[in-house]
Amino acid sequence: MARIVTVYNQDSGPFRPIDMSLIRWLKVSEALARRGHAVDIATCEAGLDAPLPMAPNLRRVPLAGVRWADYDVVKTVFHRGFDTLEAHGGADHPFVISKLGSVVADSDRPDVFFYGEERERLYRIQERVSRSARYVTLLTGESIELWREQHGERPELLLVPGAADAELPAPGPDPYPPRRRPRCLFAGNIYDGWSQAEVHRLVVDKLNRLGALLAQRGVDFFFVGRGDTSRLAPENVSIVGPVPHERAWDYMRHADVGVVLAFGRRRNVNESTKIYHYLRTGLPAVCEQGFPNEGLIEQAGLGFVTPFGDLEAMADRAFEACQTRWDSAAAVRMILEGHTWDQRVAVYDRLLRDSFGEPR
Repeated sequence: MARIVTVYNQDSGPFRPIDMSLIRWLKVSEALARRGHAVDIATCEAGLDAPLPMAPNLRRVPLAGVRWADYDVVKTVFHRGFDTLEAHGGADHPFVISKLGSVVADSDRPDVFFYGEERERLYRIQERVSRSARYVTLLTGESIELWREQHGERPELLLVPGAADAELPAPGPDPYPPRRRPRCLFAGNIYDGWSQAEVHRLVVDKLNRLGALLAQRGVDFFFVGRGDTSRLAPENVSIVGPVPHERAWDYMRHADVGVVLAFGRRRNVNESTKIYHYLRTGLPAVCEQGFPNEGLIEQAGLGFVTPFGDLEAMADRAFEACQTRWDSAAAVRMILEGHTWDQRVAVYDRLLRDSFGEPR
């Protein structure tokens, strides 16, 4: 059994997994605990001044009180997690696993949607990760290639893509306004004009244009997720905003189709985690071409991939998806058989068993 502490942000607000970064932090921690490892999630949430049990082998603990030497493994989540580890004096731990959601290069690239000062900041963190971490976890083969191009072969690289829950909360009531027309859902983060301004502008423009095209076809369009919504056109996009992860499933269950929009200016090196979630609920997905894992939609037989930049085609396929009878159960089985969080942490479990022995 390994003693593991997982680290992400320094926010003082309540621990509410809403966006994908927080969800992944929680879900991987839970899955490691189910494998028998003792896992602490270190947070800065106000009022947490002692360990808080969450499940067998799983606790939340105050980040300020963490003694890094008490743990066999420190697992950081995204660039921000390694930043947090450094700020709290733990970056010299001998067994750091640093999970990165995206890899950036030493100059702006059209296939990586971080630019300018933000990309430069992330790149400097990567340089420090490459010197300090024992393992780096990446989402896609494309990200692994980019890391090796930028940082060489060190540290050892692990491929751990996104996933979806094996067990879902019990279905709740229909969260949408009374049904009149088919419902199309975009669930995700649209960022803001401060941290990722170029991506924010691009995705908001696509949402507004797609919403108008869907309205012409008699389909209502809903946005569920985080980000600055001030530039979304309410006549084209119904804004739900952020909802807790356990409630988000009902927005997928009661939609007719989910869409995935590419953020970059060409095919991205990063995957779309929302594809796993749409398919997990049996929701047909229409994905704009540009993601390494878009092939899951064809494998599942539940949706379409449309040409990059062709929102007319996306609106047509979304309308078609609403009118098609799909074998949703087959898609759900595919996710359960190969794309759950419990299956993903098998990579970690193997190396932890080799290093620290069998879990209890």
